[in-house]
Parts: sequence; C-alpha cells; structure tokens
Amino acid sequence: MIQSMTGFGKHVVQLPSKKITVEIKSLNSKNLDINTRIPQIYREKELELRKMIADGLSRGKVDLGLYVEITGEETTSEINQGVVKKYMEQLGSITDGEPIKLLELALRMPDTLRSDKDDIDEREYESIKEAMREALLKINSFRQKEGSVLEADFKLRLKTLGSLLEDIKKIDPERQHTIRERLNRALSELKVEVDSNRFEQELIYYLEKYDITEEKVRLANHLEYFDTTLHSEDSNGKKLGFIAQEIGREINTIGSKANYAPMQQLVVQMKDELEKIKEQMLNVL
Repeated sequence: MIQSMTGFGKHVVQLPSKKITVEIKSLNSKNLDINTRIPQIYREKELELRKMIADGLSRGKVDLGLYVEITGEETTSEINQGVVKKYMEQLGSITDGEPIKLLELALRMPDTLRSDKDDIDEREYESIKEAMREALLKINSFRQKEGSVLEADFKLRLKTLGSLLEDIKKIDPERQHTIRERLNRALSELKVEVDSNRFEQELIYYLEKYDITEEKVRLANHLEYFDTTLHSEDSNGKKLGFIAQEIGREINTIGSKANYAPMQQLVVQMKDELEKIKEQMLNVL
C-alpha cells in the first residue's frame, strides 16, 4: 500500500515537574530532509534523534519540534532573559501585539530556560525517546491514511485511462480508413496517372508510419504495471513516477501518429488524466 509523504504526529509526556511535547510533521521532498527545533541542553542528542527519524521515515521534508515545559518547581532552572527579549523583538517586528502576548509566545521558543545542570537527566531523555517513538507511529499512521486516499484517486484515473485506450482501439480502424481515403482523394485531385502497384506500396509504407499497434500494447502493459506496483507491499513513489513517465511517452507517440481529430481528442483527455496523476505522485512516499 502506498503512503503519503504528508503527515503529522504528536505525543505528550507528563513528568512530575515537566511536560514534554514531541511534534513531527512532514511534507513531500525527493529525499529525507530533517530540520530540528530542540532545547540547547539536548543538542548533543540531536544526531540520535535524527537517526530515529531516518529509521522511521524514509523520505520527506521533516520538521521535529521538541518542547519542554516546566509544570512544577524547578529550582535548577531560570528564565534566560536575553534570549526571551530577543525573541520578543523578532516577534514584534513581524506583528503588532501586546507585550504579554509576545512574552507568552517567546517563552514557548527553544532555550528560554537555562539550567545549572550540565548533564542530561537520563530518565527524562528516555521519556523523550518514548515520545519520539509514539510520534513516529502517529505520523506513519497519518501517512497511511493519506496514502489510501491517493490510491483511490490513482485507481479512478487508471480506470479512466484504460477506458480511453479502449476508445482509441475502437476508432483505430476507422482512422486508418479515413487516412487511406484522404490520400486517394488527394491523388485524384492531382489528375495524373500513377502506377497502382507503386501507389499501393507507398500507401502501405505511409500507413505503417502511422500504425500505433505497438504503442497501444505498451500503454496497456504500463497501465497494468502501474496498478500492480500500486498494490505492492512497499510504498515506492519513485518507481510509480518512472512508470508514469513511460505512460506519458506512449500517449505522446499515439498523439503524434494519430493524424485523426477524434483520436487526438482522446489523447488530450489521456494527457489531462496523466497530469493529475503526476501532480499527486509528488506526495507519494
């Protein structure tokens, strides 16, 4: 089943004197791009936290927010006034707000508290890792739900493409007949004598240039392959993207060879459906 790269996961852990909140959100990206916002005291653990994300989320632009809020007595910490003032100045330059509101926002930002403790509380850090694991589970669940929506949309558009391909197959004999008549009519208007055998050879050669039998077969195979990949165990957006490119090539070739307005109209509809697939493909993991 495919998964979306868009997701959100949040988990809160309540300790005796602190509330720890972990938020992870992701958007589409070609590779894994991790941005972190964590308190200064936990900077030495950043690589470990990044690895947890890398192990849990293979692709996407990921933002990690780790917030530690004091809810009880914490004699070893005090407000970092310089940092808070700087935050308030920056917030004030962005929007007009009452000082008390700016202060509330500033206190939620990283590094607004400083502690006399130089060492990380290992029990507290274990709680953070547990919150990370829970948040990753939630964001993956979110991604799966979003992926099921994308899958339903892909199936609908694949069905439409298949139906349009069947319409192309139905009108193809009529197209060939029309091209043949068009050439005969053009020749008759020239009012010159031609060798009928030579003309028939040239006509066959000309019609072979506009033959789309191979394109129809390959397009049908690509549509089937896309559907099979869609139902594979792993979500593989890059592979689906490659298949979509091959589908586009066959549609373009049919359009260039069509030389018949009704078929070209069907090709335009196919291109429209494929474009919508490609747009959604950007969100597939």
